[in-house]
Amino acid sequence: MDPVTVRDPALDVFEEHRSVLTGVAYRMLGRVADAEDVVQDAWLRWSRADREEVRDARGFLVRVTTRLAIDRLRQVQSRRETYVGQWLPEPLATDFGATVPDTAERAVLAESVSLGVLVVLESLSPLERAVFVLREAFAFPYQEIAAVLDRSEAAVRQLAGRARRHVDEGRPRFPVDAAEQRALTEKFLAAATGGSLEDLLALLAPDVRLVGDSGGKSKAPLRVLQSADKVGRFLFAVSRTGVAEPEFRFLELNGRPALLVLSAGRPDSVLSIELSGDGRIAAVYIQRNPDKLAGLAP
Repeated sequence: MDPVTVRDPALDVFEEHRSVLTGVAYRMLGRVADAEDVVQDAWLRWSRADREEVRDARGFLVRVTTRLAIDRLRQVQSRRETYVGQWLPEPLATDFGATVPDTAERAVLAESVSLGVLVVLESLSPLERAVFVLREAFAFPYQEIAAVLDRSEAAVRQLAGRARRHVDEGRPRFPVDAAEQRALTEKFLAAATGGSLEDLLALLAPDVRLVGDSGGKSKAPLRVLQSADKVGRFLFAVSRTGVAEPEFRFLELNGRPALLVLSAGRPDSVLSIELSGDGRIAAVYIQRNPDKLAGLAP
């Protein structure tokens, strides 16, 4: 007879909530590997816990994961002070369609994981970031967040208000239409690879920003480039001296259409854009740190 496989009830409960735990950890940390490490540590805590004393498994797991993520964030923030060049979150392949059928909920999740928002979150304190993620992305009540962070509800509301104001000031100001962003990215690719400099400049807002992340391991601007002329000339030059025989693929990354550039079948860079109110490109993000692109290998 074949041996009978016995499922671990503790693992079943943990897997039921894994997607939420991973979502919280990634939004807190901006790195898939860091998020996975935190979730693994949360599993170890759960497997060793006296689960008969736990009334709310989801609340327990979110509390443990959030506190672990705060500790990890404080560690990585010190490392980022010596990071070479600009720091961008690791691209995250997203597909909320199957698991989140509600359009409004999907839009909230996509916005909370977008590059524009994650970049702004980098300037928040760990506690502010935790409150914002739990409240804005996952709609946790203030009372539950207070229990997670071991703070008073009044203190949590104050943190939430401060974080929300800061994010609102820094996040993209215009609603995102995925089809429009995909179409503009395609025009951008055509202008950069086969058009003229004038074609490319016509797509850029006057105050467009370009942020590149290489971690010192690939070629990318170490500082933010700003203005249509600087960004356009840089991209036009790179498109003609960069990747040999590149392959381009469109993916949904961080809730938005993005362009993956492959070289010899390996990820070379990821490019994503933000739109301005007049339909031009307000920001360009280029991720070239190979450590952050490994998860996108075909």
